[in-house]
Amino acid sequence: MKIAKFLSVTLAIVIFGLLFPGAAKADGIIIPDPPICDPGPCPPPPCPWPGECPPMPPVAQLAIKYHRVEVRIEDQVASTRVDQVFYNLNDWQVEGTYVFPIPVDAAVSAFTLWVDGEPVEGKVLDAGEARRTYEDIVRNLRDPALLEYADRGAVQARIFPIPSKGERRIELEYTQVLAAENGLVRYVYPLNTEKFSAWPLEEVSVSVDVRSKTPIRAIYSPSHEVDTERESDYQARVGYEATNVRPDTDFALVYSLGEEEAFHLLTFRDAEDPGNPDGFFLLLLAPRPGAADQVLPKDVLLVLDRSGSMEGEKFIQAQEALRFVLKHLNPEDRFNLVTFSTGSEVYARELRPAEEANEALAWVDRLSAVGSTDINRALLEAVDMVDGERPTYLIFLTDGLPTEGVIDSQEILDNLQDSAPGNLRLFAFGVGYDVDTYLLDSLAQAHHGTSSYVLPEERLDEKLSGFYEKISTPVLTDLELDFGDIPVYDLYPSPLPDLFSGAQIVLVGRYRQGGATTVTLSGEVDGEKRNYHFQDQSFVKDSSRRGEGMGEAIPRLWATRKIGYLLNQVRLEGPDQEIIDQIVKLSIRYGIVTPYTSYLVTEPMPLGAAEQERIAGEQFNQLQAMPTAMAYGQEAVEKSADQSAMAGAQAPAAPAQGAADSVRVVGARTFVLSEGVWIDTAFDPETMETVKVAFLSSDYFDLIEARPELGAGFALGERVIALAGGLAYEVVGEGVTAPPLDLPPSVTPSAGEPGQPTPAVTLSTQSQENKPQAPGGLPCLGGLLPLALLPLGGMAWMRRDR
Repeated sequence: MKIAKFLSVTLAIVIFGLLFPGAAKADGIIIPDPPICDPGPCPPPPCPWPGECPPMPPVAQLAIKYHRVEVRIEDQVASTRVDQVFYNLNDWQVEGTYVFPIPVDAAVSAFTLWVDGEPVEGKVLDAGEARRTYEDIVRNLRDPALLEYADRGAVQARIFPIPSKGERRIELEYTQVLAAENGLVRYVYPLNTEKFSAWPLEEVSVSVDVRSKTPIRAIYSPSHEVDTERESDYQARVGYEATNVRPDTDFALVYSLGEEEAFHLLTFRDAEDPGNPDGFFLLLLAPRPGAADQVLPKDVLLVLDRSGSMEGEKFIQAQEALRFVLKHLNPEDRFNLVTFSTGSEVYARELRPAEEANEALAWVDRLSAVGSTDINRALLEAVDMVDGERPTYLIFLTDGLPTEGVIDSQEILDNLQDSAPGNLRLFAFGVGYDVDTYLLDSLAQAHHGTSSYVLPEERLDEKLSGFYEKISTPVLTDLELDFGDIPVYDLYPSPLPDLFSGAQIVLVGRYRQGGATTVTLSGEVDGEKRNYHFQDQSFVKDSSRRGEGMGEAIPRLWATRKIGYLLNQVRLEGPDQEIIDQIVKLSIRYGIVTPYTSYLVTEPMPLGAAEQERIAGEQFNQLQAMPTAMAYGQEAVEKSADQSAMAGAQAPAAPAQGAADSVRVVGARTFVLSEGVWIDTAFDPETMETVKVAFLSSDYFDLIEARPELGAGFALGERVIALAGGLAYEVVGEGVTAPPLDLPPSVTPSAGEPGQPTPAVTLSTQSQENKPQAPGGLPCLGGLLPLALLPLGGMAWMRRDR
C-alpha cells in the first residue's frame, strides 16, 4: 500500500468581513480589518473612505496542491515530516506567518521549517505563549476557530511572499519523545482541521514506520481505520488514507513493546456528564512473541456450494480459495471438504491429517458446478465430523438461497443449533446478491463466527485467503474475562473471539465507578485451561482534564459498535421499541447517523429526552407498519455488510456525508447546529439552565484558560452551548447582557505535567523582538489585508502584499 500520495484540496480563504458582511460561511474565517481601496487610481494609503475608490474584489481561494505526512518511530523517538505546496490563485502576491499547533504531550526536541528548499526562521512557543497568540488572533479576527488549540504549544515562522499564480513548498520536520500510558506508547498528529476547510479534502494520507529493539506487541489506531503491515516482530508499517473527507479528528496511534502477552487498558469517564456518568474502556489483547511456535492443533471444515449458479468465474475463484487453505494448513491440523448442490459430496468420511492436503487438491480440481442448493444437508454432514476436544473452524461458501431439501431458514438454524457443539466457529461467505443474509448472519452469530459478503466486483479467492491467514494460527481459545471488583457491561464483541498469532482483539465496554482491580483472562490451550492475571489495572474515575490520554475516542467507538449490534438485532429479529429507543438516543448523543436518525443531516437536531422518545416511538410504529424486508438482494447484502462493519468497527464511525454542516464531533462530545447555535447533545433544554458568557469577553477567555476542554467546543462559532464541570455554558453575542462569571477551579496542567508541551525552543538566531507587530502579536509582513490560509495541521496567516 502506498501511503504517501499527492493531496489536492481547496481550503478556506477569507473574504472581506466589513465589505461583504455574511459572505463568509461557517467554515471561513472573518477578518474585520478596515476596508481598503484597489491600488491603481487611488493615492497611496490611507485611502479616503467613503470616497471614489472602489473596494477590493473578493479574494480568490488559495489551494494546497498536496499534503503528505511521513513518520518514523524508533525506540519511542518519533520524527515527523510534513510536505505541503501552497498555490496562490490571486492576482497579487501574499505573505504571512505560519503557525503549526504542537500535539498535546509532545516534547519537541527539534523543529525545522523549509520554504522552497531554504531554511526559514521560526521558534517553538510554549502553551502559555501559544494561547496568548491564539487568543489575540481570535480577538482581532473575531473568529474562535483557533481555540481548538487553546491547550497546545505552537511553532511560529515567517513565510516568504507567494507570487500571483505561484507556489511555495513548505516542509516541516520535528522530533519528539513519545509518552507512554498504561504500557502503550502513543503518537498523535494534529489532523483535526475540518473547521478550516471550505470543501472536503480530495485525498489525505499518513504513513508511520515503527521500529523497535524489543518486540512490538499490540499496535492500534483509536482514531482512524488504518492498514497495518507487520514486517517482523520488531517493525510495523501503518497507513491511513481517505478521499473526499473532512478530517475532524487528530490521527492517533498506540503500540506496546515487550516479551509477554499484550494486555492494555484505556479508560475514559466523564463523571460530570449529566445522566451518563459511567465510564468507557478499550482493552487490547495480543499474544506474546513466539506464540506461533506453540500453535494449537485445529480442525478446518470447508463447505462449498457447487450449484449451477456458481458456474464460471465464481467457481474457479472458489476452487482457488480452497487450494489456498489446503496449502496453508499447519502440520497438526486436520481437515475435510463438503460440497453441495442437489445432494452433497464429502472428500472423506472423517477428518484427515494435513499431510493429505495434496491428495485433496486433486479432488478439488475435479469439482464442477451443477444442480440445486441443499444447504441444510451439507451443514449437518459437516457438523457431524466436529471433534469436541479441538477448536473447529467451519468455512461456508454459497451464492444462493436454499432450494433443495429443507429450505426454511429458521428450520435450518434450529437443526444446526441442535447438532453443533460449543467449540464450533462458523464463518459464512455470501457470494453475490442472491444470498439469504438472514440465514448467513444468524448462522455466524449463533456459532461465534462472522459473516462476509463478496460483491460482484470483488474476488472470492483473495477475500477468503486473506481471512484464513488471520485465523490460521490460534494460540488461545474460549476466552473469558473477569474484571474483579469493577462492574462492567455492554461489551463488544461478546462473546470474545479466539486469539490468533499475529492478530489482536480490541474489546470495548462500559464500567461503573472506577478504581484499581486485577483482571483475569482465561482460555484453553490444547484442551487445558489457562489463567492470566493482570494486576493493578486502573479504571479512571474522572477524565475531565482534556488531553489526558487518548480516551476521548472510546465512547464513540463503543457507541459505533453498539449501534451496529442493535441494528443487526432489529434486522434479524424484527422491530423492538426498547432497541429503537437505544439506537435513537445513542445516535443523537454521539452524532452517528442511522436509518432512524437521518434528520441529523437533513433537519435541525431535536434535543431533550422527551423529543428523543417521540422520535423513537414514530420510528417503531413505522417499522411495524412496513412489510418485512427481503433477506436477499443488493439492498439486503449492503445493509448486512454495513451494519456488521459497524458492529466490528476498529475506529469510531466517520461523520456521515452531508452532516458536516450540522453535526460536529469534538473529543468525546457531539454538537449539533440548531437555529444558529452549536449545542452539546448532552444538554437537555427541558431540565438544564445555562450560564451565559459574552463572546470574546474577558470572562470568555478566562473560562477557556480555567477549563481548556471548553476550547474545542467554543471554537465552533460565536454561539455555542457546551458542558464542563457539571454546568452548561452558553456563549452569547457581545450585545447580550451576561452577568459576571464565577470561574470554576482551573484544571489546566502546570508545566511539566502530562498534557503540557515542552517550554519554548528557539530555532533561529535571528531575533524578532524589533520586528513591527501586526494585530494578534504576529510579525508585520508589510501587507494591508490579513488573509487566512489554513492547511492541514498548520495555519498560515497571510497578508496581501502592497
